[in-house]
Amino acid sequence: MTILVTGASGRVGRHVVAQLAATGVPVRAMTRRPEEFPPAAGSGPVEVVRGDLLEPASLPLTGVTGLFLFPEPRTARAVVAAAADAGVRRIVTLSSGAVTGGLDTDFQLPVEQAVEASGCEWAHLRPGEFASNTLRLWGPSIRAERVVRWHNPDWPGLPIHEADIAAVGVAALLGTAAPGRAYDLTGPERISARDQVRAIADALGEEVRLEVVTAAEAREILKRQGGWAAENADFLTGFEAYSPGDAMPDLTAAEWDAALRPLPTVAEVTGRPARTYRQWARDHVAEFR
Repeated sequence: MTILVTGASGRVGRHVVAQLAATGVPVRAMTRRPEEFPPAAGSGPVEVVRGDLLEPASLPLTGVTGLFLFPEPRTARAVVAAAADAGVRRIVTLSSGAVTGGLDTDFQLPVEQAVEASGCEWAHLRPGEFASNTLRLWGPSIRAERVVRWHNPDWPGLPIHEADIAAVGVAALLGTAAPGRAYDLTGPERISARDQVRAIADALGEEVRLEVVTAAEAREILKRQGGWAAENADFLTGFEAYSPGDAMPDLTAAEWDAALRPLPTVAEVTGRPARTYRQWARDHVAEFR
C-alpha cells in the first residue's frame, strides 16, 4: 500500500506526508521542486518525486492505492482517470468550504465531480478559513514593524490549523473515516482578528500593535504586498465587512450566528479536539519573527 500525496510541499500536503509517515505507511510525496522538499519525520518510508498535475502523464502512479489530490480543475478528469486506470482505490481531495456554501466553486467543484465519477472510494475535505491565511496577510508587517493594520478587528472567524485538515485527510486515506462524504472543517472556536493578533504577540513574547484602518486602506495594503494577499484583497476586505443586515438579508441574526458555529468534525474523525488558533500561532512563531 503506497499513498501518493500531490501538492506535498503545500501547507496541508506536508502535514499529510508527515502524518502518514508516522503511521508507517509508504508515502510518495509529489512536488514540482523535490529538491526543496523538507525531510518528513516518521517511521514509514517517504519517497520524494517530481510531478506536475498540469501534466497527468508525469504522475508516478505505479503501485499507488491511495491518492491525496490537490485541486487542479484544468486536468482533474485526466488525472483522476489515470489514477483509476493505475489501480488507485481511494482518492481524498483537498477542496473548500466554498463548495458547501455555493460560492466560488469553479476551482474545487470540477475536481470533486471528477473524483465522484471515477468509481474509486472518495472523500472531500472542505475547510473554511485557514489559520495560515493570517501569516500571508499579516506576516510581512509583523516581521517588519510588529504591527497589523486591519479594517474589521472584531469580526469573528473560525480559523483551522492545517495539521487538522491533514489529520482528517489521513483518516480518510487510511479508511478510518467514512468514504463517500464531504467533510466540512472549521477551527474549534470563534476568534476575532483582534484576539488572533494577541495570540501571535503572546507566541512571540513581544507586543504586536493593531491599527484599525478602513476597508479601502486594508485593500490597498494587501494589494501592495503582492502574491496571495493581493489576489484576494477585494474578496477579503469585502467579506470581512459583511453583516446579517446587508450582505445576507435572507438570514436572521440567529441564522447568521449558527453559520459561524464551530463544527465538531475534526474531533469526531480524529478522536481529539481540534487545535486552537493559539496553538497554531505557537507552531508558526518562527515565521512571524
